Amino acid sequence: MRKTTDLFLIDGRPILAPDENVEISLEDIDASDSGRDESGVMHRFVVRQGVGKWTFSYACLTGEEYAYMESLFAGKATFCFRYSDCADGGQAKEITAYRSKHGIVWQSAATGQFRNYQFSIIQC
Repeated sequence: MRKTTDLFLIDGRPILAPDENVEISLEDIDASDSGRDESGVMHRFVVRQGVGKWTFSYACLTGEEYAYMESLFAGKATFCFRYSDCADGGQAKEITAYRSKHGIVWQSAATGQFRNYQFSIIQC
């Protein structure tokens, strides 16, 4: 099984070390009454700023590795996500988050190999 990393924890348990290019994005959430008026001017009412989203990708996984990763999220609507904040010198931060969409390709039932496993974690 590949190594785990303490850079990212789900309820205190480490995830498998991801392949390269962990995508991190921040998004503002606007109130429902935000929008453009009749003259085209945007009126924005920001409810929250900088809501985090992390997207992880794994090129290849064994069945054991896939089962471990899925066990981190099993039966959880939300969880404690600990991450190293690269914008703050690698400081560890904890937030409540949920897993958004996830997917995988079952490459071979005979060998138990999977590929292209991806999922996103989004701050609550």
